[in-house]
Amino acid sequence: MAPTKKGILERLSAGEVVIGDGGFVFALEKRGYVKAGPWTPEATVTHPEAVRQLHREFLRAGANVMQTFTFYASDDKLENRGQSLKITGSKINEAACDLAREVANEGDALVAGGVCQTPSYLSCKSETEVKGIFKKQLDVFLKKNVDFLIAEYFEHVEEAEWAVQVLKTSGKPVAASMCIGPEGDMHGISPQECAVRLVKAGAQIVGVNCHFDPMTCVKAVKLMKEGVEKAGLKAHYMVQPLAYHTPDCNCQGFIDLPEFPFGLEPRILTRWDMHKYAREAYKVGIRFIGGCCGFEPYHIRAVAEELAPERGVMPPASEKHGMWGAGLEMHTKPWVRARARRDYWENLHPASGRPLCPSLSAPEGWGVTKGHADLLQHKEATTAQEMKHVLDMQKKAKTSA
Repeated sequence: MAPTKKGILERLSAGEVVIGDGGFVFALEKRGYVKAGPWTPEATVTHPEAVRQLHREFLRAGANVMQTFTFYASDDKLENRGQSLKITGSKINEAACDLAREVANEGDALVAGGVCQTPSYLSCKSETEVKGIFKKQLDVFLKKNVDFLIAEYFEHVEEAEWAVQVLKTSGKPVAASMCIGPEGDMHGISPQECAVRLVKAGAQIVGVNCHFDPMTCVKAVKLMKEGVEKAGLKAHYMVQPLAYHTPDCNCQGFIDLPEFPFGLEPRILTRWDMHKYAREAYKVGIRFIGGCCGFEPYHIRAVAEELAPERGVMPPASEKHGMWGAGLEMHTKPWVRARARRDYWENLHPASGRPLCPSLSAPEGWGVTKGHADLLQHKEATTAQEMKHVLDMQKKAKTSA
């Protein structure tokens, strides 16, 4: 029998650094296995080899959490706005669990089953209806015996609380991660209050993921930590940010940027930026450190390399990567060999190569959120009339910006 792995809470309570994986949705969209727009994970059934390989690359890069590729795998999302996959949510979730477990067993990794925000909540469905959606996913996670659960990518703390309350009935450890920045959720509830509410709902690990760049996310989690401690509560902390620079974002994050989602590449963080992120996250007391949209395996490898002294191990993928560019000593060109040093890469200010482009963008900022008519969802495809309305809204937003 294989030795029993330490659980997530056991690792975090011992002060260990746990490294999450990266952004499957964006990574697989770029590889041709996910459609931008619905962002649903049917690739677990239609192209399992692609999902398996990405898991494997993140494991090799140093991740020791394999998160099931179940983002937006709820039935209401799979049927939203004309989507007709003819693949059930249960089938997608089951396949995702099997793939994550297969790769996790190749190393010292845990499997985390994940749920996220739902179209039903945005459409003002009842608490009972929304919780029923989470329960259907949870049933699969229990059947497949995942190691712990994550409620992630929630813009509204109320819905995140509902998710945690459902996941908590499993008896498994629960993490809760909101896609918010220092300004708080979409109804203006502060990160401090969000964290306190999530801990009281039953989450043992709290933090943020997606929507903002690493340093902004670290700042938000720091505020969460302050709130939890001030309330006399205890929790562990996690952060899984974007791999994009977002200094110009408002409270909605990168979704409001005009470059979202197909023009974000100029904002991508370098591997050296990831070293700084990992160190800063560790300094403020975060011990579950990973990535979300935009993160590729080499980004996670950089996190693992930065925290190798604390973890006591280098990731397998570092066999093909000299620390701080050391491998460049083998380059044929002398001026490239001269770059094989830490101070060169740590102090580099990369150019974009785009002389006509601005450094910052103006977020669109429509200001609509849960309860607004424009966010009501439906099974039918988006109509021409609806498209005309959103184009008129876009024009109005740009005029008033």
